Amino acid sequence: MKSRIEKPFWQTIGIGVLAGMRSASAPAITSYILSHHKTKALAKSGLSFMQTNVIANGLKYMAIAEFIGDKLPTAPDRVKPVSIVARCVSGALAGAGIFKASGGNARLGALIGASAAVASTYGSFFLRKATVKASGVIDPIIGALEDALVVGAGVGIAQLA
Repeated sequence: MKSRIEKPFWQTIGIGVLAGMRSASAPAITSYILSHHKTKALAKSGLSFMQTNVIANGLKYMAIAEFIGDKLPTAPDRVKPVSIVARCVSGALAGAGIFKASGGNARLGALIGASAAVASTYGSFFLRKATVKASGVIDPIIGALEDALVVGAGVGIAQLA
């Protein structure tokens, strides 16, 4: 089946932004796209695992677990160094997969995905804190709205492929 990834730059930016909001969402969305639009460009690369249904399903369950874990009072802030690294790696993996699948340079995709993830990490963190403060709505509710935004945007990005 031919890959229909026609806008890898914008898909990578979008998925990178989602990585900054929910780190597990980016690989889950990317693997979903790649498992439904298999390409020979990934067949003999180190990213070929992202085209398998087993990986796509496993990553989906990890993303769901993150949605739940984010609401716990023990969840670390996304701007902690370890969290930033995880989001950066998540965006890089997703970007590399999207770019490679479309016949592009995986390193460039990784750089774009990671950059978008880091920018989104800080932007979404401060936006969430400001929203909680301004609205008086408790943080887990705002987090659930953020989850809905991530899911909706992820579905939209997946439909582009």
